[in-house]
Amino acid sequence: MARTPAVLVTGASGEIGHALVQRLAETGDVDVVALDVKALDGELARHCAVALVGDILDRRLLDRLTSEFEIDTIFHLAAVLSTRAEFVPETAHEVNVDGTLNLLRVAVDEARALGRPVRFLFPSSIAVYGLPDLSVKRAAGRLAEDEWLTPTTMYGCNKLYAEHLGRYFARHYRQLAPQAGPSGVDFRALRFPGLISAFTVPSGGTSDYAPEMIHAAAQGRPYVCFVRADTQIPFMAMPDAIDALLALGAAPASSLARPIYNVTGFSATADALADLVRTAFPEARITFAPDPRRQAIVDSWPQDLDDACARRDWGFRAAYDLTRTFDEYLVPNITRRYAAV
Repeated sequence: MARTPAVLVTGASGEIGHALVQRLAETGDVDVVALDVKALDGELARHCAVALVGDILDRRLLDRLTSEFEIDTIFHLAAVLSTRAEFVPETAHEVNVDGTLNLLRVAVDEARALGRPVRFLFPSSIAVYGLPDLSVKRAAGRLAEDEWLTPTTMYGCNKLYAEHLGRYFARHYRQLAPQAGPSGVDFRALRFPGLISAFTVPSGGTSDYAPEMIHAAAQGRPYVCFVRADTQIPFMAMPDAIDALLALGAAPASSLARPIYNVTGFSATADALADLVRTAFPEARITFAPDPRRQAIVDSWPQDLDDACARRDWGFRAAYDLTRTFDEYLVPNITRRYAAV
């Protein structure tokens, strides 16, 4: 029986997955196979050829999936995020590393079956960076891809190692084997800053104080921010994140000088974000009570990212700066979301 051509999206019910599945459905030219440990909501599931509940650690499930579908593109979004990973580091390593290895194996097998490369899109994170203290962070400014790769979290370690795994599979796979040859894996990774979505509630990210602020304000709930008011890291609106994933996936391989790229939208302090929330929601009650342990993690991340390589190699440009993110994306959509509740 002939297999059905499809794109695989793991972690499909997460923040990135939710937006990506919707965008892929809008194009109408690919069938989406969605995989997540949680069932997709009905509306999102309707955008998929099939929506599977399952674990990326289940190799039998992945084998069954590829027996039915011909996968030429994988968006591997499934992960245990940074905050939760610090409570269950061994589980996080298993999911974030072993799970990624399982998906890379799928890509190798599919490339061999199809006789052409399989594109493997991987969202990495600013968590791969690790600056030792605030003075170094402020002096460093915008970090490029190869600077300060000394992460302090399990999530950051996992993401950095998964980047290396992807690069190995793409460029050095089985290099000493008697019949060594290309694996067929076309691995491409984006190092995202903190992501802000108007349509999904944040869950488990250490940069989630930004979206948590505005979601709380829109619901009339007080919010106690777990970082200092002067804390500064880069962020990106979710539409730009999805545009970046799709643009990198569509770029000719010949134009890509590296497998891993920084992308960013804007850099802002927690206080500046809170001021914008208060402007949009005058009744917002936002206070600051830094959690020393979570603060230390955020302080180890860069205050900005250098995305010059992405701009040069595949024309990346963020459409949403800080003002547009709030005025055109977050405030109207979040206001409608909670007005309907």
